[in-house]
This record gives sequence, structure tokens and C-alpha cells, in this order.
Amino acid sequence: MGLPPAQASALSVLVFGGAQTLSGLAAIEQVRAPTMTRIVDALERAGLVQREPHADDRRKLHIAATRAGIRLMHQGRARRVEALSQLLAGLNRSERATLDVAVELLGELHARKSGQ
Repeated sequence: MGLPPAQASALSVLVFGGAQTLSGLAAIEQVRAPTMTRIVDALERAGLVQREPHADDRRKLHIAATRAGIRLMHQGRARRVEALSQLLAGLNRSERATLDVAVELLGELHARKSGQ
């Protein structure tokens, strides 16, 4: 996508998880606020995010992905899905069955964790 990993990760959170405050985004990304400020500044300069006034507290700002940011993330996702699809197409029946069992197990593990 042409972004450093930290910027791509933060943009992904905003595109697929919705707008966040700077402190909320920093917490999700497990970095300090000054680090997130630099990341957001770079994304904003690239036209991939924008700062918007918070609806309930004018002292806060929401950081939201722009249309360009959303488009970039969806294009990146489509490329990853296509690459994975091509890899999976080469599996034989036995390998696909093994993968089906693994996916089911991962789903169960996720459900257990979510139910805690």
C-alpha cells in the first residue's frame, strides 16, 4: 500500500473500526499519544485521514479515514484476498479438509475468548 506498517495499522483501525479519538487510537495501537500524533499527522498530510470535531466534547477531536484512505485500505484488502485465493486454489481435497477443520477450531477458540 505504500505506507509504513504503523500508518497502515492505524488507518486499518479507522477504516474497519470507525473514527477514534487520538487517545483511543493510541490505546488500540498500543503506543503513546505523541507517537500516534506523528502517525496521524503523516496520514493527514497524505490525505488519508482527517480530524473532525467530537460531537459531545469540543475539546476532543475524532480522527476519521477519508475516502482516499478507505479506498486504499479496500484495495489492499482485495489484493490480499486475491493472493490468498490463488494459494488456496492449489490445495488438494485432503489439504482443504484439513484447512476446514483448522478454521472451525479457530472459530471455536474465538467464540470462547469472546464469551469470557
